[in-house]
Amino acid sequence: MRKKVIAGNWKMNNDLMESEKLIVELKNLLQNEKPNCDVIICPPFTSLSEASKLVKGSVIKLGAQNMYFEESGAFTGEVSASMLKSVGCEYVILGHSERRNIFDENDKMINKKIKKALSAELKPIFCVGELLEERENGTTKEVIKKQVLKGLESVSADEMQSIIIAYEPVWAIGTGKTATPAQAQEVHEFIRDLIEIEYSMEVSMNLVILYGGSVKPDNAKQLLSQIDIDGALVGGACLKADSFMGIIKGA
Repeated sequence: MRKKVIAGNWKMNNDLMESEKLIVELKNLLQNEKPNCDVIICPPFTSLSEASKLVKGSVIKLGAQNMYFEESGAFTGEVSASMLKSVGCEYVILGHSERRNIFDENDKMINKKIKKALSAELKPIFCVGELLEERENGTTKEVIKKQVLKGLESVSADEMQSIIIAYEPVWAIGTGKTATPAQAQEVHEFIRDLIEIEYSMEVSMNLVILYGGSVKPDNAKQLLSQIDIDGALVGGACLKADSFMGIIKGA
């Protein structure tokens, strides 16, 4: 049975002191809980080293929000997989819609990042999702299929064991709009079926697929009760310990 996963993407929020405060608050809330899910936080790069020290010995796992596909070199402003490993990261978010739509990352680049992360033994949280106009013109499944297949090109069945896919409808990220449980389930089921066709039923059934897009404590349980939704990639609601804890409890 797939274990639930609740991951928090802090985005460009929280300086070092704010990061420390949030982690301590979350650890305190989790202290007397035995969550039936994996809990991952993805702070900004500037907080990763200190975050790694603070989560040590707790149930909280550490991820980063992005990385580059080269090992080192003249790539000003970029961070490599080995750098993330060196500060204790276990996960890395790749292909987030904000990277695709603001920073023009394409499927080919995201595929390179995924393969580099896997080679460095980092677990990718691989994001896919459609724009509002794509949802409205009925091309959601075409868009998702292209993103999934291009992003996972040359990724082996064995490597798929280390990958989490996150479905995030772009129109529901930070807008307050949320896909209905039925809408989210439909796309999650489509992704799982796609992986079965490309790999096998075993790979498909073991794949963790998260939903992201204005997940909050009051809608988490309903979303997470869907058969193919294995957890959440949380944005704004993960920036306060109590609301993030509410989603964890919903899992």
